[in-house]
Amino acid sequence: MKKQAFNPYLPSWEYIPDGEPYVFGDRVYVYGSHDRFGGYAYCQNDYVCWSAPVDDLGNWRYEGVIYPRNEDPQNKDGQMLLFAPDVTVGPDGRYYLYYVLDGLNVVSVAVCDEPAGRYQFCGYVHYEDGTRLGEAETDEPQFDPGVLTEGDRTYLYTGFCMPGDESRHGSMVTVLGPDMLTVVRKPEFVAPSRSYEAGTGFEGHAFFEASSIRKAGGRYYFIYSSVLSHELCYAVSQSPLGPFRYMGTIVSNCDLFIDSYKPGDRPMYYGGNNHGSIVEIAGEWYIFYHRHTNGTNYSRQGCMEKIRILEDGTIPQVEMTSCGGNGGPLKGEGEYPAYIACSLYCRDYALTVGAPGEWMDCRFPKITQDQPDGAEGEAYIANMCPGAVAGFKYFECRGVKRIAVRTRGGARGRFLVRTAWDGEVIGSIELGWNNEWKIYSAEVAVPDGVHALYFEFEGYGRLSFAGFELMTA
Repeated sequence: MKKQAFNPYLPSWEYIPDGEPYVFGDRVYVYGSHDRFGGYAYCQNDYVCWSAPVDDLGNWRYEGVIYPRNEDPQNKDGQMLLFAPDVTVGPDGRYYLYYVLDGLNVVSVAVCDEPAGRYQFCGYVHYEDGTRLGEAETDEPQFDPGVLTEGDRTYLYTGFCMPGDESRHGSMVTVLGPDMLTVVRKPEFVAPSRSYEAGTGFEGHAFFEASSIRKAGGRYYFIYSSVLSHELCYAVSQSPLGPFRYMGTIVSNCDLFIDSYKPGDRPMYYGGNNHGSIVEIAGEWYIFYHRHTNGTNYSRQGCMEKIRILEDGTIPQVEMTSCGGNGGPLKGEGEYPAYIACSLYCRDYALTVGAPGEWMDCRFPKITQDQPDGAEGEAYIANMCPGAVAGFKYFECRGVKRIAVRTRGGARGRFLVRTAWDGEVIGSIELGWNNEWKIYSAEVAVPDGVHALYFEFEGYGRLSFAGFELMTA
């Protein structure tokens, strides 16, 4: 039986940001960095892979560790971290993993005979004279590789450009030969940094990081994270070498700019950096991206949303939802975990979780877990203070008459339930003070139809929110 697909699409205890999704055979595989819950830096764990049947995106399978960070010959002590990778199939039919270690400015490559096997280091991207890409006199540092192979040529996109750093010009494409390592065409810039955005069409959305490349409908889509950080933008070209024309935002991990259900300038989640790409699965296109949890930059989780590529090549921006891979709204009955909230905010607005290394303070609710990193268990929303709201989109409701919630903590009050963030209250659920998880319920008549559900805490103290149940009888 197919499972319903939630966001995040992996188990709540897994932290795979920077997702690069690919369909190989009848499964979709996702490759990304690997954050550590409660970690002190990005990408502290080894590369792992997860996959799912193309017709069952709620049923993900752990494929195991595909590449440990001490596999690279320059990182035998494991002191450097594995930043965002990408994978492509070479002309020899093997799978090539491209990555950058956090202490180096060069691109490393590993290879495997299958998409989710154990990859083996095979070399560094280099010029014909052996100089590694990123170390020649005129090279800019390499970062966040994105790769596309066509015939015997592989197009490698890289770059990292902090706003204000005039030494970084933008994302660049480098062409590699059939050995997947040797440069046959030197780097050329395809998307400008903020310092060089004037007159390019990228103004306000200049390149920051997270280069990714896909081909769809005869067009090449360059997906990247802009200087705004929270958004994944795209640019389009008729050639993998460009020129690329800026087209817009595909998704924001705080839902900024979306005005279909709220003002466009209102954030609905705590954003941060973003990285991902698009993929066609069983005839439908999706954007993979990540959200931030635990009130920090360093515990990121992969999410996905269905997108539309229109006949003119444009991709309308999509909302963050709780049901991205489900093919439609979730069933309006049964139990749901609170960690699938796609809206989370309180009376004190914040666009992001803060700069890297900073932690959100006690004003803000956050998605977290009790168990240590890597241990299976259920996440929940902590620090629901008065005025805090958790929102979930969307449910196909028919005859919902009662809602139960599971909470704990030193708080008394009630959940006010709405079907729109600024809508009328359709019911309230009284909550008590309890140190262990306890279920409270009340009659709440949800109108029939497709709806969001928003739970606002009204009262005093702070509570944790584990989940809810929609009851039709």
